[in-house]
Amino acid sequence: MQSPSDTPSSMAAGKRARRKDARPSELLDAALELFVEKGFAATKVEAVAARAGVSKGTLFLYFPSKAELFRAVVQENLAARFADWNAEYEAMDGGSDSAADMLRHALQSWWTRVGATKLTGLTKLVISEAQNFPEVAACYHTEVVQPSQQLLRRVIQRGIERGEFRPLDAEYAVYSVTSAILYLVMHKHAIGLLAPASGELMPERYIASQLDIILHGLLGPAQAPPSRIPALS
Repeated sequence: MQSPSDTPSSMAAGKRARRKDARPSELLDAALELFVEKGFAATKVEAVAARAGVSKGTLFLYFPSKAELFRAVVQENLAARFADWNAEYEAMDGGSDSAADMLRHALQSWWTRVGATKLTGLTKLVISEAQNFPEVAACYHTEVVQPSQQLLRRVIQRGIERGEFRPLDAEYAVYSVTSAILYLVMHKHAIGLLAPASGELMPERYIASQLDIILHGLLGPAQAPPSRIPALS
């Protein structure tokens, strides 16, 4: 005898429920693509819903506004990565890795996981549209900027406490690292589009150069103050 849960109508309802459960991720994928392609202002929720294959009403079941949809995209694609980055920091902190090794890993892993992907389009979006959409900038600052600064500050402070780095303002030294990242983002999405092919910026070489300058400065040994920063390998 067929149980009520095995009737065609109940089976169809189960399929719809499973499909409904899958929709948030589909909507976030579609929103990411459109935010990167068009920016925040030009992205319409109707277009996001259409690309995900659902109605606008379905989108609003999960995300009550475009700002909340953007927040969810940032949390899913950027903020969620800090759990892994912090775990990697803890593992390196307990080992023999130097603070310089940690900074090198931070920049190189950022490029591999974010910089070389379409996710940098979110950073470019915030930079270009923050003035008109302060809620977007506030979201990005809370979910991405603050956690990244906190992690980098821990690395720099560790180097200072262990005598690898000279005493300095760790809070502001963080900006030397993040500014290198921001320039790479801007070059990828704006400046580099105007540069001739012969002047193409090579990201890996750029990151290595920035690390060398951050860790050693520009002054030669005769002019530079004594430093115990380990040499780059």
